[in-house]
Amino acid sequence: MSNKSGNATGNSTVMLKIASFIVDKRMLFFLIYACLVIFSFFSSNWTSVESDLKEYLEEDTETKQGIDLMKKQFFTFGSAKVMVANITYQDAQDLKKKMEDLSYVQSVTFCDDDADDAGDPEFDSYNDLKKHYNNNSALYTVNFIYDENDDRALAALSELETEIADYKPYVTTDMGNQKMDVINQETATALIMVAFVVVGVLLLTCKSYGEIPILLITFGTAMLINNGTNFIFGKISFIANSVSSILQLALSVDYAIMYINRFKEERANGLSVRDADCVSLSKAVPEIASSSLTTISGLFAMIFMSFRIGEDMGIVLIKAIFISLGTVFTLMPGLIIAFAGLMEKTQHKDRIPRIDFIGRFDYATRHVVPFIFIGVGVLAVYLSMKCPYVYGYSTLHAARTNWVTDAENLIKDNFEDENYVAMVVPNGDYEKEASLIRELEGREEVDHVVGLANTEAKNGYDLTDKLSPREFSEMMDLDYEVAKVLYMSYADDNDEDGRIIGGISSYRVMAMDMIQYLYKKVDEGYVNLNDDDLKELTDANQDIADGRKQLEGKNYDRILVYLNLPEEGTKTFNFLDEMHTIAGHYYGSGKMSDGVYVIGDSTSERDLKNAFAVDNITISVVSAVFVLIILLFTFKSAALPVLLVAVIEGSIFINFSFPTIMHKNMFFLAYLCIDAIQMGANIDYAIVISSRYLELRQSKRRRDTIVECLNFAFPTVITSGTMMVMAGVLLSMITSDCCVYAIGLTLARGTAISIFLVMFVLPQILLLCDKLIMATKFDVSRPVRNTQASGAMRVRGMVKGSLSGTINGRIDAVVNGDVNLNVISGSVVGEEKKLPEKDSVAADCTEEGKKPDADAQENVHPEEEHTAKAEGVDGVEFIDLGSDDGKEDK
Repeated sequence: MSNKSGNATGNSTVMLKIASFIVDKRMLFFLIYACLVIFSFFSSNWTSVESDLKEYLEEDTETKQGIDLMKKQFFTFGSAKVMVANITYQDAQDLKKKMEDLSYVQSVTFCDDDADDAGDPEFDSYNDLKKHYNNNSALYTVNFIYDENDDRALAALSELETEIADYKPYVTTDMGNQKMDVINQETATALIMVAFVVVGVLLLTCKSYGEIPILLITFGTAMLINNGTNFIFGKISFIANSVSSILQLALSVDYAIMYINRFKEERANGLSVRDADCVSLSKAVPEIASSSLTTISGLFAMIFMSFRIGEDMGIVLIKAIFISLGTVFTLMPGLIIAFAGLMEKTQHKDRIPRIDFIGRFDYATRHVVPFIFIGVGVLAVYLSMKCPYVYGYSTLHAARTNWVTDAENLIKDNFEDENYVAMVVPNGDYEKEASLIRELEGREEVDHVVGLANTEAKNGYDLTDKLSPREFSEMMDLDYEVAKVLYMSYADDNDEDGRIIGGISSYRVMAMDMIQYLYKKVDEGYVNLNDDDLKELTDANQDIADGRKQLEGKNYDRILVYLNLPEEGTKTFNFLDEMHTIAGHYYGSGKMSDGVYVIGDSTSERDLKNAFAVDNITISVVSAVFVLIILLFTFKSAALPVLLVAVIEGSIFINFSFPTIMHKNMFFLAYLCIDAIQMGANIDYAIVISSRYLELRQSKRRRDTIVECLNFAFPTVITSGTMMVMAGVLLSMITSDCCVYAIGLTLARGTAISIFLVMFVLPQILLLCDKLIMATKFDVSRPVRNTQASGAMRVRGMVKGSLSGTINGRIDAVVNGDVNLNVISGSVVGEEKKLPEKDSVAADCTEEGKKPDADAQENVHPEEEHTAKAEGVDGVEFIDLGSDDGKEDK
């Protein structure tokens, strides 16, 4: 068939050619996706998952700088807390000795041997006991000989648990990814349950059971490929790893439903399966791409967060959306061909009822509800500003627990929760450190301080005390003459011969240096000790070596400060600043420390709070602005985008008013994630209703318009919304992680609120602001084509002219006669009278199916119209799509 084309046919022609290629080469795409799924099955294990939120702080935060510094300067032993219940004090002491004798255990911290639970609470021994033995339960801190990042430390912990299995211990540790393994199992369970929910929703909302396998294969393939390609980022957060698949399903379900509905529409127009697939794909691509923009823009806003986990989650989820789009555009067309017969055989009546009563209610309350919404919105803004955000897990609880959290909770129930920070100071002056430690210990906010400068060596001397030969001999019960010889040898080895000349008796060396030097000389055979003294010296030497590895670095020393303060809170955060002021007396100007870092959970939560103060504004503003811009060009109205964004923002504020009303803490990260996701995803519900409203308002009364547009939008809103709500509910019910729980709960609640507002508030706003919406509309001028032709024609779109009479309006019909029309939007396409051998599809010349400006026909002036005349149909191209192997698809 010969083709003649004008400029206006370009986009439609290209899309149809691409669509026909995808449909005709479907077996090739099946093969490609089969390979990708197999690859993703293996590559999903290549992704490294980061469980520590502190890793995503800005590089200039104190926490991030301090952690990086400590990794370079100090050795940190792998450790675990072990609690044993229903044990006597003597048995607890015996268990301590048993664990200390294990070759892979470096030390076991438990109460002193002489502690007495009947003693006076004023004595340290009594308080020490209560920290480790309480309610017939013993709590041990076990350090292993390996670094905390060494896999051997985890292996040692596993061996320890086996060794003391008869005591039925409860064990917690920060080593490894125990929590991540549990969370991954929970997420997999949630995903399976969400799949059942999706099937259930589709059974109720689809008009053919044959649609369900198409949608499930499409969703499943997209999720597998998304998980399998996360390795390209090297490392992703445990939050992104946990929720990306479920959110991908919830966010992208609309795309597949839009496409399959288009296909059914084209089949109803009489096209063959193949041709209907081609045409529906060519029309669905721009529609779905436009719909995805709001979701992507909301997720893109997360990238602007200073807390870099926003960038992590935003990129992972945006990739998930693009992969979903890819599977819908390239895999689903072939699946439709494969399951077309099943779709037609399993058609059934529509199970979604009409909701005329909601439309009538909305119309009747149009003068009341918008003002109630404004009042509720103002109150919600106030309450959401009072939302009790927290930045750590210490005050949060998920709906369920796992064996890891059970152990943590049991320890918290029986023993005081320990909160400590590490103060890292420039080294070289232990006298200065000792003074700093004494000042910190004098503060009521401090329970105790651990550092080399206040650790006792023996007989009242500290490790960093500088001792003369006589003092050292007294401390170690060593002969004074032997001590003098030892000191002279030490001076000689350290090139300090002048000390010998000046008098060795006045030569002073730190106790820990001399103890280690004495051990060296004993080991070399220069000094002889009895067995008891040798054992004591050996233990002391090992303790000093281990302590120096943990607390003494090349350029910095580390001091552990145990606080009498909760992990987070204003008082805690203020005292962290005071610690810098105190350190400033010794390392700085007196007002602020210089080169001193305070690192711990409290510090990281303070840094997270500071980041949140900026990020919550960034997310709200950026996501709203992006969506506004997209809606501005979608509706070509200045007022309507503002109204739609106001409704969804209202749902966000109402959503985060609940924690304030219920007096429940809200994890800050849940707000940042849901703020972006709710704006990007739920705005689609408002778009569906508003688009239909603008389309119907020109031809129907406003009451009928509202009733019809709600009936039109309800299936889409209830299908997508139910899936997202149930995905969030299941995620919150199944996970034991507080952050994932908060994200799931707020996602479900926010989506439910959004659905309610777009069904019971948005219609009234559209009715009340109808004149404002129309007054702020604008249009982008488009060229008007004049088409003259004779014969069988399909006319679609907004036209002005005559068809054996005057036509001025929207039509969609096959006309057999003379055509002389000014095509404002739409197309005039030649129709074949007979198609005996095979079907063909006429390509639209312009944006077929695009909703025209309702006022466009009145705005066209004769002088703006330009004519392009030709024999036959001008500017029209016939495209023969043919069939595979020359056979007609049925």
